[in-house]
Amino acid sequence: MSRIAYVNGRYLPHADASVHVEDRGFQFADGVYEVIAVYKDQLIDEKGHLDRLERSLAELRIAMPLARTALAQILRRMVRLNLVREGLVYMQVTRGVSPRDFPFPYAAMPTIVVTARNKAFPGREVKAATVITTPDQRWARRDIKSVALLPAALAKQKAREAGAFEAWQVDGDGFVTEGASSNAWIVTKENVIVTRAADHNILRGITRMAILDFARENGFKYEERAFSVEEAQNAREAFVSSASTFVMPIWKIDNVAISNGEMGPVAKTLRDAYFDAMDQLANDAKSKSKS
Repeated sequence: MSRIAYVNGRYLPHADASVHVEDRGFQFADGVYEVIAVYKDQLIDEKGHLDRLERSLAELRIAMPLARTALAQILRRMVRLNLVREGLVYMQVTRGVSPRDFPFPYAAMPTIVVTARNKAFPGREVKAATVITTPDQRWARRDIKSVALLPAALAKQKAREAGAFEAWQVDGDGFVTEGASSNAWIVTKENVIVTRAADHNILRGITRMAILDFARENGFKYEERAFSVEEAQNAREAFVSSASTFVMPIWKIDNVAISNGEMGPVAKTLRDAYFDAMDQLANDAKSKSKS
């Protein structure tokens, strides 16, 4: 079966889907996006992602292209049409089409694109990955999930060329902000979980928020503060989080090993908690469909 894409009210073959050459998403990166994991047919953390989409749009003064309930229906239909049992749903909203000019257009209608694809996620047991560090070159409003991803793409390419899984971006004071496509975490020698506070310097990750809930539920101490590369290299554990990785343990930072390559106990507890929650969501949906 060929893939299907949704573009401005139409469900189209993926190969035929397109937007106008003067769409401001293409011309100015004037738009936002969200990625939602699909696990056992269910949208994971859907409410959080839609909340953040609405906030990002509001920060850029772009109108929601349609009602939230209608968007939720489109997401589910895209999962069904593309036969995605495990994978990702991507949605992007731009300010729309207008003659190329920097100020906002008066009458443009927002453009919305939704795609879905299969992607096999690693299971509960996973080998730890590696990260490198790179200077953070992004704009000052990283809390908005903007489609302006060139700095992230450059960081990801640097990681790929170094044989690493992810690139941790570092601010001018030597503190880690976040990964190119993930939030960054460490566990100190005192077993305290540390991740950067969610202000304008990082994206308020939806998976990040869930992990903080799981940390509280499992009795872990945590701090939302900046940490340096040196502190991370001397940590007991490190991991990253995102919609597509959940909790991914890290064992090497800039070629400095902090473990033997295995997942640490804190990361394992949090990863298991995330899978438990996803399995419960799927089981509840299955029970509801039978009733």
